[in-house]
Amino acid sequence: MTVDHTQLVGVLGGMGPAASADFYARLTEFTPAERDQDHLRVVIWSDPTVPDRVGAVLHGNPDPYPALLAGTRMLLDAGATILAMPCHTAHHFLPRLRADTGAPFLDMIAETVASIAGRGIGRVGLLSTRASRELYRARFAAAGIEVRAAEDAVQQDIDLAIRCVKSGDRADALRAGERAVRAMDDAEVLVLACTELPIALRGSDHAARLLDPTELLARAVVRNCLR
Repeated sequence: MTVDHTQLVGVLGGMGPAASADFYARLTEFTPAERDQDHLRVVIWSDPTVPDRVGAVLHGNPDPYPALLAGTRMLLDAGATILAMPCHTAHHFLPRLRADTGAPFLDMIAETVASIAGRGIGRVGLLSTRASRELYRARFAAAGIEVRAAEDAVQQDIDLAIRCVKSGDRADALRAGERAVRAMDDAEVLVLACTELPIALRGSDHAARLLDPTELLARAVVRNCLR
């Protein structure tokens, strides 16, 4: 199969920048290509000024939606035909973005739930932001999959790992991420439901238990761009 170059991938990113860069690297990795001209056409809007999604969802802090809407419209104006948003918490706003713009977004959470359901796994552990936890619970519950979310002490390590990636401290990110993974040792599969977490846990001793939704979204984009 080859890439359909009538397709233009739009990435609504900047949430955070390292996660957006990681997502683009995955797109490149998973595209069946032998030369530059075999790769996807991609436009990336990476806007780190989008207000904090966690604070908005949990505490009514400044609304990120206007910035997300503006970014989506910019990608559509550029000609994007397939859109992806590599931020789990921002998926709270995905239905509204689709309704307001008609943008053909792929859904990272849907890809994740489908992957778990397809493997016949009935219970998963969830490493996520506090704001995306209930979003995932609801989507997994609809698929008949039980979720074990992190207790507060573990959540503190998850939050620390995310912050460390955002600040460029990969060593401390890995240490905090590994503590969280070890604390969830009764889960056969752990979903890394924040796009900083696959970066934090790169090189983890527990890689076989970790499910990376960033990878699933990148593979879905590539799949939709092949002919």
